[in-house]
Amino acid sequence: MKKLFLIIGAPGSGKTTDAQLIAKRHENITHYSTGDMFRAEVASKSERGEIIKSYIDNGNLVPIDIVIETIVNAIKKAPTDVVVIDGYPRSEEQMIELDKYLQKENSVTLEAVIEVEVSEKTARERVLGRGRGADDNNEVFNNRMKVYLKPLESIEKFYKEKGLLVKIDGEGTIDEIVENMDEFIQSKI
Repeated sequence: MKKLFLIIGAPGSGKTTDAQLIAKRHENITHYSTGDMFRAEVASKSERGEIIKSYIDNGNLVPIDIVIETIVNAIKKAPTDVVVIDGYPRSEEQMIELDKYLQKENSVTLEAVIEVEVSEKTARERVLGRGRGADDNNEVFNNRMKVYLKPLESIEKFYKEKGLLVKIDGEGTIDEIVENMDEFIQSKI
């Protein structure tokens, strides 16, 4: 039985870094991002990979059923029994479709959805301070925040009602945040 943890948070909340560091600490944890999963599927030259490639090559969004299948297949093929995926779900549709799939799938159980909470000020400072690319500017940050916040209340309510939502303070140092998150994940496995 695979144990799944989803990590959500605003842009700049540190969710990817946190997940990567936790996976590095433990041989029994695999970390994925949705983009990594798509790239791996395309690289495998599978039929699904070819379909994904055709959408990506044309600048289109990958259909939700393929997104869910890709995520679940990556989880099933993960070399460990504990899988952490950051940045998912990003919409109510993604949340609902994953939930439907997991209800039918008895080899994967969703253990928790971890929300890394940071103020918009902290998130903005982190994103603008990292200067990774042309998209690390105020205008793009504002749009990414809007996209993140729009479905957040519904996502929180959905997982809270299922007893799966856990909030972690993302305002501290990376070490403090990773320690808190890791402690929680270890308590569930």
